[in-house]
Amino acid sequence: MGNRIGALFLLAGLAAAGQTVPDGWKVVQDGKRACQIAVPPEWTILEGSAGAAVFRDATTAIAVVTSQPGQEFKPLPESLRKLFGSRGEKLIENSARRILCKDKTSRHADDPSAYSISVPGKGGTCSCRVLFLPAISEDQVKQIAFSLGPATE
Repeated sequence: MGNRIGALFLLAGLAAAGQTVPDGWKVVQDGKRACQIAVPPEWTILEGSAGAAVFRDATTAIAVVTSQPGQEFKPLPESLRKLFGSRGEKLIENSARRILCKDKTSRHADDPSAYSISVPGKGGTCSCRVLFLPAISEDQVKQIAFSLGPATE
């Protein structure tokens, strides 16, 4: 029970902080330099592929950030929210601040899980998807997801 409470406080703190870059982490911007995420220092930003970073290689973990200029950000309507439970996806947050879902859950060690997140951007929407094997800490993946926001540089 204590671990659950601790994890709950960690997630609440990450959600409240939102769009922060932890010390030592690398900033990854999409090709238009409109949106960004942060990844841990041991991750590698992919050269020639703006907006992506990997841990070890793309089969272990990959995080991709994109922007959708002109696309107004808004929470998912009821009709789309209903689809999440029917396809095994889990809608974690659907608010005016962000949409976060776990859209793939691994069934074994070489099967990846994935989180998708969208937030309001400058004149559009920022999105990120992190695909990762169970060897990667889910807390770290959530920290990457919660770092999504408009580019600051």
